[in-house]
Amino acid sequence: MTQRYKELYRPQFHFSPEEKWMNDPNGMVFFNDEYHLFYQYHPYGTTWGPMHWGHAVSKDMIHWEHLPIALFPDELGAVFSGSAVVDWNNTTGFFDKNQPGLVAIYTSAGTYPESDRPLQQQSLAYSKDNGRTWVKYQGNPVLSNVSITDYRDPKVFWHEETQKWVMVLATGQTITIYTSLNLKEWEFASEFGHTAGSHDGVWECPDLFALPIDGKVKWVMIVSIGDNGKTAEGSRTQYFIGQFDGTTFINDYADTTVLWLDYGRDNYAGVCWSDIQDGRRIYLGWMSNWRYANQVPTEVWRSAMTLPRELSLAATEDGVRLFQKPVAEVCTIRKEMKIYTNEASTIPLTFSLMEINIEFEKGSSNQFGFVINHAEEEKTVIGYNVLEEKLFVDRTKSGDNSFSTSFPAIQEAPMKLNHQRLKLQVFVDTSSVEVFANDGEIAITSLLFPSEGSKELLLFSHEGTTKVLNLTLTELNSIWK
Repeated sequence: MTQRYKELYRPQFHFSPEEKWMNDPNGMVFFNDEYHLFYQYHPYGTTWGPMHWGHAVSKDMIHWEHLPIALFPDELGAVFSGSAVVDWNNTTGFFDKNQPGLVAIYTSAGTYPESDRPLQQQSLAYSKDNGRTWVKYQGNPVLSNVSITDYRDPKVFWHEETQKWVMVLATGQTITIYTSLNLKEWEFASEFGHTAGSHDGVWECPDLFALPIDGKVKWVMIVSIGDNGKTAEGSRTQYFIGQFDGTTFINDYADTTVLWLDYGRDNYAGVCWSDIQDGRRIYLGWMSNWRYANQVPTEVWRSAMTLPRELSLAATEDGVRLFQKPVAEVCTIRKEMKIYTNEASTIPLTFSLMEINIEFEKGSSNQFGFVINHAEEEKTVIGYNVLEEKLFVDRTKSGDNSFSTSFPAIQEAPMKLNHQRLKLQVFVDTSSVEVFANDGEIAITSLLFPSEGSKELLLFSHEGTTKVLNLTLTELNSIWK
């Protein structure tokens, strides 16, 4: 039997379950010096099935310790996505002597009695022992609306100004906002999104949080969009920037404006950690796509998470945009660094797990970038199209793509050069690349399934010259012992 975490395609520095199926990150919360990651988990198969909450903890969001399953299906149904918070002031009354504890808010996904029609309701569970064991609230469900079929994925946070809990909930193709004093009784506050953004599929996995910019505060709403089978991209994630007063979110941009969080095919259902104490807003996504998630060519397990990313806002020519960069803790897996100056265009690679930092200055070329050669006929191309002003990741020949006609793709992002320069930070794992361009202005996350590791890096410049200002390759460690 293959040694665990050494299987073909197994990610070496991205979180993946020991075995079986995983999808959305859930209940991410920081408490007592631990980052908790719960996730949608099917413990009895490698395709989507009756959902549980898997569980892992970390000190740095990079190295993980697997823990037993946290939440199991019950008489109300399977345990769909949701969030977790620290109830610092014991507003629920669940905890002893006003001690804080963890409360999970999740969707109970069942069916109507004597019917197969889906019934999605919101439920609570709480833990007094740092998330190791959980008790479901006897008053579940705490929130229902039988008129809405897709009624799920509660993300909850404490709103200091109004001294209330706020829930953003995916409700068909809108986000409904509720408020509560105790997490048990909820009041309708507002609804957002009837005409805003993309409606290519059902809305899922919302998040809402504040970020500073230029001495002010803006609010960011993240919304994932399910795969309807009609668009080339499959499932993907959009975001909105606006104002929030504790009850109502107002979009700063026209309804027709669509802002994409990631231009790759493989970043979905992501949300942010709750209760991080150092002021950072840190996001994690599910590194797959509903178009082919059940078919990817792994055997013992299916799916991984993205690298954790710190989010920020910055002004661009087109307005305020969300920037993202890998958390500083990635330094814990960096090994030997090699700096290249005036090198030949082909660089042999002695390691497959790596971070690539490269900066180009545009010359006369109409397209430039680099190729990662995996095997004789397998390569991944990361480059910039000068004429179209687009960053791209081409995985059409990256390895096995036989499992889905949607998988071989050139993933593109509109992006202007910064003072005629392109700076790329790229993380290459066994079966993925994550590309961050110009300090996180653009992200492209992409699965790959090459038969072998990376063999060489080939720089290219089409129909003209391009200057490479700097190139650094850093070997990365596996996070699994």
